[in-house]
Amino acid sequence: MIKAVDLTKKFGSYAALDNVNFEIKDGSIYGLVGSNGSGKSTLLRVIAGVYFTDGGNIIVDGMSTWNNPELKSKIFFLADTPYFFKGANLKEMADFYEGMYPNFSRERYDYLTSVFPLSATDKIDNMSKGMQRQAALMLALSTCPKYLLLDEAFDGLDPVIRGVLKSLLLDGIEKTGMTAIIASHNLRELEDLCDHVGLLHKGNVVFSDNLETLRGGIHKVQAAFKTLPPEIKFDGLNILKAEKTGSLVSMVIRGDEEEIMEKINSLNPIFAETVEPTLEEIFIYELEVEGYDIKNILK
Repeated sequence: MIKAVDLTKKFGSYAALDNVNFEIKDGSIYGLVGSNGSGKSTLLRVIAGVYFTDGGNIIVDGMSTWNNPELKSKIFFLADTPYFFKGANLKEMADFYEGMYPNFSRERYDYLTSVFPLSATDKIDNMSKGMQRQAALMLALSTCPKYLLLDEAFDGLDPVIRGVLKSLLLDGIEKTGMTAIIASHNLRELEDLCDHVGLLHKGNVVFSDNLETLRGGIHKVQAAFKTLPPEIKFDGLNILKAEKTGSLVSMVIRGDEEEIMEKINSLNPIFAETVEPTLEEIFIYELEVEGYDIKNILK
């Protein structure tokens, strides 16, 4: 299990992470989303033990990863820009990681070389961005980590390889109990893959929960009226966003769906319905509440 307690990480006077608290249970695929500069990459590096903390703690399996080689051998962090030795090929990098990670599996590596269309003897420097990403993912999965930390995992991958990666991640969760944390701006990809999601903004956790719970807590409601009721009639509803077009009102409301619809129906609409929001819509709604929206950015 990974647990952050009052976690703070600063660069000079700037707090990239500010009193962060969250928990990630074993065997989950956790999607880490957020605005630009929200602290996603910094958080992954702190979990991996690349950065030390300036306050609070990050605990993995009851221990700190900082200066803990044994624990780090169970964690693989793949940065948004993969690193390889200059002039190295895939086989040479695999030999290196086999010496670094005690759970490195040659059997797994050989299988992945048959899955990904890469040559083990070609120099990685000469590969395209997408091919380098594939090489990095092959090496990461071959180490058989307990915790796999991926920063923009799908960046540069074509649709077929993205599907392959998803299948491999799900297979790793099912067979080994691996936990994956994926930081990405591609919310559509995460929505298909993750069971838990955390949203960071300005170094703080806006929410961290089961994806289905998040969806169940926010509702898109459309209602049409012969005569639109005055705003006071909607008091008691936690309305995040509302738009009116004549007698049609579209709202984003936080709360229990049954209670929301009971309130809406008490206003005698011609019709009223709820629609389940996407992860991208939840992301936008929550950040609008935090004041991060296009109106404020372009003002």
